[in-house]
Amino acid sequence: MAAPFWETLKPLYGVSELQGYADADIAALKERFGALPAVLEEYYRAAGRTAAFHHVQDTWMLPEDFQRWEWLQRSEYLTLLVENQGVCRAGIRREDLCLPDPPVYESEDEGEWALCAPAVSVFLPAALAYESVIGIEFAPCDFFWLTEDELARIRAGLTQLPYSFGPWISGMKITLYQNAPDNLAAILECEDGELQMLYGAASEASYQNLMTVLDGIGEPL
Repeated sequence: MAAPFWETLKPLYGVSELQGYADADIAALKERFGALPAVLEEYYRAAGRTAAFHHVQDTWMLPEDFQRWEWLQRSEYLTLLVENQGVCRAGIRREDLCLPDPPVYESEDEGEWALCAPAVSVFLPAALAYESVIGIEFAPCDFFWLTEDELARIRAGLTQLPYSFGPWISGMKITLYQNAPDNLAAILECEDGELQMLYGAASEASYQNLMTVLDGIGEPL
């Protein structure tokens, strides 16, 4: 049996133990919204309070946030993630909260929402992995422009993770690649056809392993 996705994130975040929410915290969120998807509830119980998962660029909305922020309570979506400047957010439609693993949508104005991931079980590992590489310990300081040929080299040399998400900010789609459990290259496919990349690793050895493929690829933004 495959390990739960939150277990596979431990090497990227450099953590050995995960922390989850207590029954009372989850019950309060269920009471406010009427239901929670089984996948989201399982994640909250097993790993949702892991501090390292929240010390990232963007802001995860946590069960306690729904108790104190009225704008979260009023929304027609249970918000999961908010971009760090508030440009866009991702969430689950209220009417879908009774589903075990509903789709996740993204909006830049809360007026129009677009499908961001086909299921919570796709969005959570993809977004958590992406967030990890932004602040990972061994990484260059830059984003990189890519060509189509360079992307092809990455796809040939690294393993693509089985989940992605998008649109995210400015309509970009994010796919993820690695050649060790504690390294990652995130490819940002923009609406205008431009390709960007950021990458890094939680250990120096794993960073050097990643660079066997990425060395010389990309131009700093």
